Parts: sequence; C-alpha cells; structure tokens
Amino acid sequence: MKEKDTERLWNANYTKVWVANFMIFFSFMLLTPLLPIYLSEQFAANKDTIGLVLFGYAVMALVARLFSGYIVDSFPRKTVLLLSFAVFTLFFVGYVAAGTLVLFAVVRTVHGMPFGFTTVANSTVAIDVLPSSRRTEGIGLYGLSNNLASAISPMVAIWIYTETHNFDIIFWMATAVAAIGLIIDGTVKTRPRERVKGKQKVSLDRFFLVKGTGAALTMVCYAFSYGVMSTYVAIYGKETLGIEGGSGTFFLLLSVGLILSRLQGNKALRERRITYNASIGVCVSLLGYLLFAAVPNEIGYYGAALIIGLGNGHMYPAYQNMFVDLAPHTQRGTANSSILVSWDVGVGLGILLGGVLTENYGYGMAFWMAWVVNLVGFAGFWLYVKGHFTRNKLR
Repeated sequence: MKEKDTERLWNANYTKVWVANFMIFFSFMLLTPLLPIYLSEQFAANKDTIGLVLFGYAVMALVARLFSGYIVDSFPRKTVLLLSFAVFTLFFVGYVAAGTLVLFAVVRTVHGMPFGFTTVANSTVAIDVLPSSRRTEGIGLYGLSNNLASAISPMVAIWIYTETHNFDIIFWMATAVAAIGLIIDGTVKTRPRERVKGKQKVSLDRFFLVKGTGAALTMVCYAFSYGVMSTYVAIYGKETLGIEGGSGTFFLLLSVGLILSRLQGNKALRERRITYNASIGVCVSLLGYLLFAAVPNEIGYYGAALIIGLGNGHMYPAYQNMFVDLAPHTQRGTANSSILVSWDVGVGLGILLGGVLTENYGYGMAFWMAWVVNLVGFAGFWLYVKGHFTRNKLR
C-alpha cells in the first residue's frame, strides 16, 4: 500500500473488499426472501419442511464458521478467501439443477459451508487492509455493503419473480453477481502478517473467542428474532396481510434504517463510543420487534421494518467492534467468526422454530416469540455484556 494511502479509510484495497462483500450478500439476498415461496410452489412444501430445509443452510454456515476463524488466522487469508468464494459461486448453479425437494435441500444445506468461510475471510481481509487509526470506523462502514445489498437485491428478485415467475433467472443472476465479486477480490493486495503459532492450535480460543461468550449469547437472541422475521415475512405478508410483493418494500425500509443508523452512528464509532452505539441499537430493535408482533397490519409491517433497521444498524457494528477489541490482532479471524457463529446459531434456531410455530400456532405466535427472545438479549446486554466489555477490552 502506498504511503499516502496509509491513513485513508477508503483506500483501494478496502474499497475492493467492500464491493466484493456487496456482491456476496447481493447474490445471497436474491434468494432469501423468495425461497419459502419457491419451496411452496415448486415442491408443495409445508411450513415445517420449509423451515427444516432453510435451517440446514444455517447449520452448515455455523459449522464452517466454527473452523473458519482458525483457518483464516493460520493460513494465507487471501487464498482462503478466493477458494471459498469460488466454491460459493459454483453452488448457485446447483439450484438450477436440483429437480427434487431432497436434492434441493442437499444443495441448499451444503451451500452454507462456503458462505460461512467466505464471509469470515472477506471481513477479516477488510480489517487487515484498514489503517489502524480508522479500523473502528471502517468496521462500521463495512456493514453498509451488506445493507445496500439487502436493500436492492430483494427488490430485484421480487420484481423478476412478479414479472416472470421464473426462478432460474434469479439463480443464474446470483451466480453472475457472485462471480464478479470473486474477480474483484482476486485483485486485492494484502500485507504479510503474523500467523498463529503451532502449539496454540488446540486451544478452544482458536475456534471461538471465549472472552466474547456473553456478547455471543445475546447476539444469538437478536439473530433468533431476525431469523423468524426475515424468513417468513414474505409469505406472511402474502398469506395474512394480502400484500402481494410487499416484502420488497419491507426489505427496502429495513435497509434504509440500517444505512441511516450506520451513517449516523459512525461518528460515535470513530470516537470509540462503542457501547453507546450498542445501547441505542438494542433499545430501538426491541421496539421494532414489538411493533411487528403487536400490530398485524401494514402500519406494523412497514413501520417495524424501518425501526428494526435503525436498531440493528447501531447494534451490529458496535458488537463487531466489541468482539475485535476483545481479541489480540492474531485472532481477528476468530473474533469475526465468533460473532458470525453467534448470528448463525440464532438465525438457524429462528428459522427452525419459526417454521414449527407458524405451522402449528400461526404467525402471531412466532413473531411474539421473536420479541420475547429479543427481550432476553436486551436484558443480557444491560446486565452483563456492557460492563464486561468495558473491563476487558484490549484497545
């Protein structure tokens, strides 16, 4: 990296990794809101089955992320990134070829593994190419790529579905977008770095950041709520509220909230007021999930999307900085994988239990359960996580 770029936040390498992350999540989010509808229409799957099929992806992403932090810290990060990204891209072709529910479930489940490796490796490379003086701010802005993808991609997917009812177009588009991201990541230049030494490889802390256990448990709660809501919001809007294609607007409002709050909260992160951002986030998110559960109409549907976005946009980057600040620099991969593992566990449980609850008790019960679990995470943050981070942070 050139000398004049050493303190630049948007240096060439960070920008490339940022754009590549946009491509990862754009391709991922093209499928997410429509898969419950696809499984229902194409294979006549009920809600229990839909939940089980989608849960498999989360499980494999979780398994991958349990080991990805260790691998990213132990081997050349760019090599790990490009290999996992290539496999992630190729798996989109499998959705086109899957002609039965069982085969589709296998493809979807196994696809979670390269997704888990790719997201951990990409975010860790992003931290590596940031100047240390801009790292906290850069971590916060990195998530904007996810948010922009989450705003645009579902709208594109739902528009294509509404106009064509052809899911193959969506699957091929996801493949092409992921391939572009892979090419961009291939041009990133990384610096030599210290790697994990051999005798530490058997330590539990090589796979999961033990100091972040409290934060991880509360993150599971927040992700559970998101898993229930995001997975069933499209089919809920269609079946219960009669909103045809409304999930595109829902995800747009969610992402607008995420983007606005990340931009607004970035000043606090730059000043290292990390727990301040997290405090705002957990409070606002809790309010959003309450609105979603308590007001089953269009006002609650769209209003909750914006509020939850505002809350999560403050909460998630603050939590990611907490994990990174609790870890030495040789464990950045582990810190990143730990927060993502926590998110995967929560989302996976939300998908699975959400399917059971909606099938047997209706959407209302599932969304109230999402709020209750979010409340548990809210309490855990105020009673333990905030103080623990303040006492144990390394930076």
